Amino acid sequence: MTEKWVVGVDLGGTTTKIAFLNTAGDILHKWEIPTDNREEGKYITINIGEAIEQKLQELGQSKENLLGIGMGAPGPVDYASGIIYNVVNLAWKDNYPLKAKLEQVTSLPVYIDNDANCAALGEMWRGAGEGAKDLICVTLGTGVGGGVIANGKIVQGISGAAGEIGHITVIPDGGAPCNCGKTGCLETVASATGIVRVATEKLNSEIEYQGKLRDVFQNKGKVEAKDVFDCAREGDSLSLAVIDEVAFHLGLVLANLGNTLNPEKIVLGGGVSKARAILLDKFQANFDKFAFSRVKDSTKISIAILGNDAGVIGAACLVMNEN
Repeated sequence: MTEKWVVGVDLGGTTTKIAFLNTAGDILHKWEIPTDNREEGKYITINIGEAIEQKLQELGQSKENLLGIGMGAPGPVDYASGIIYNVVNLAWKDNYPLKAKLEQVTSLPVYIDNDANCAALGEMWRGAGEGAKDLICVTLGTGVGGGVIANGKIVQGISGAAGEIGHITVIPDGGAPCNCGKTGCLETVASATGIVRVATEKLNSEIEYQGKLRDVFQNKGKVEAKDVFDCAREGDSLSLAVIDEVAFHLGLVLANLGNTLNPEKIVLGGGVSKARAILLDKFQANFDKFAFSRVKDSTKISIAILGNDAGVIGAACLVMNEN
């Protein structure tokens, strides 16, 4: 190994993605291991360390040429200490010393941030951000994740909780419960699960409606976000109403964030963003409606292009920012 490599880790509740990258952010090797949550998650860092060692042996490479490990973790993280405050879908106790544990196992410098922040860094460095130093990245998946980058640096906040865009309140009264403990969060409307919830509520309340989404619901006993988008493309009135609601809340929230930060780009990623024109055209119209004129004219909306690689690329970027 003549060039230095960086390790990027994207820690998920069921799967952990690991990659070796060069210092330019190119993925050289990538693989996955199961996330082992047994015994309060004590095996997670051990397994990551062993996976890195095994892959180096397979490739005939030396650990001495690794600059360090960057990791994106699900939950608020104190960047300086590498402590993860609390996680919903991992078995660790609150205030888990993740950085110290992984450094102990690997004998390498470790840098840790929130997984959505890492996805934002990845898109900035090698993706749709195209090197923009001021951007907002929003991931519309099972939940709604967010990362804010100002002058090339992630905005952390005083306790690692900056950029929690999915937990901006959009329905102050009578909103649906969110996993965070609040009600009416953007995540309860604009995530895949939120879209399903809104669609199911409309199906249950609009008894006289008979259309394509009703047919799907009766055939499957449920609907998925993809069903809503597919039916909307065929002109289904209830599906279009769901998308109007989602696009309104998403456009309003991101216009307000745009008015606050005036980023060069707002990058939308995650499975919901794959709906493309049927959702994004309506979102753009709402963004333009609510954004300050200079923001509307200067902030560009882009679709994330790195997919599942954004996390490991952004995690590697954490290492590069320190070297």
